Amino acid sequence: MKLVDTHAHLDFPELLQDLEGVFVRARKCFVEHIITVGIDIESSTNALKIARSFHSVSATAGVHPHGAHELSEKEIDLIRGLSSDPKLVALGEMGLDYYRDRQPRPIQRRCFEQQLEVAIEVRKPAIFHVRDAFEDFFSIVRPVASRLVGGVVHCFSGDWEVAKKCLDLGFYISIPGIVTYPKALVLQDVVKKLPIENVLLETDSPFLTPFPHRGKPNEPSYVFYTAEKVAQIRGEDLDSFCNQTSINAARIFGISLDY
Repeated sequence: MKLVDTHAHLDFPELLQDLEGVFVRARKCFVEHIITVGIDIESSTNALKIARSFHSVSATAGVHPHGAHELSEKEIDLIRGLSSDPKLVALGEMGLDYYRDRQPRPIQRRCFEQQLEVAIEVRKPAIFHVRDAFEDFFSIVRPVASRLVGGVVHCFSGDWEVAKKCLDLGFYISIPGIVTYPKALVLQDVVKKLPIENVLLETDSPFLTPFPHRGKPNEPSYVFYTAEKVAQIRGEDLDSFCNQTSINAARIFGISLDY
């Protein structure tokens, strides 16, 4: 069995203080690779430093909507520079968050558009954070989707109708530990219907810890519980399901799982 945690934040203190332990526990739960995701310039730089230090880690660079602002040319150049490293496999997380609304919506949209243009320019897939903002998300991303080399809707929070629109654009849907929560009926309905070729798994650690570990910081090893729940919902063999989602991750991010 092989698993890939396609979205973690290894530079956050909950994980950074025990990275070796995080990796040991991940390996025991069949996690072959971890994508550590940047949320601003500093964390993106730190994510790449971590990825350079560990063979089984890749990184991304981006500006989260919570910290959205009009990116300066210097910041755009920094993201371009990070993206030139082969260990940097995607741009993001980028997008729109109208649930928290921590930045004005026009600023969120502008920051998102700027990052999309960089992703197109450097030919890296984009990782999208979208919460309560799918209408504006589609209005921004639809015109440029054919120019992207790929996209991942991280921590998917829409219903099946939204999922179909994402699939129509060729995007992958990434499933977090929320799917293990008893009340997550809409997400469970989505995972039942998704084509397996478009499914990715993630922890978003240290957040969104799945059952049976709710109340603790999340970590990459816990992606196993998400995989177990999704395979159960779909009525699929766990090993085969995990391996296919890992093939999907290798395809979109260009990573090798032949260690």
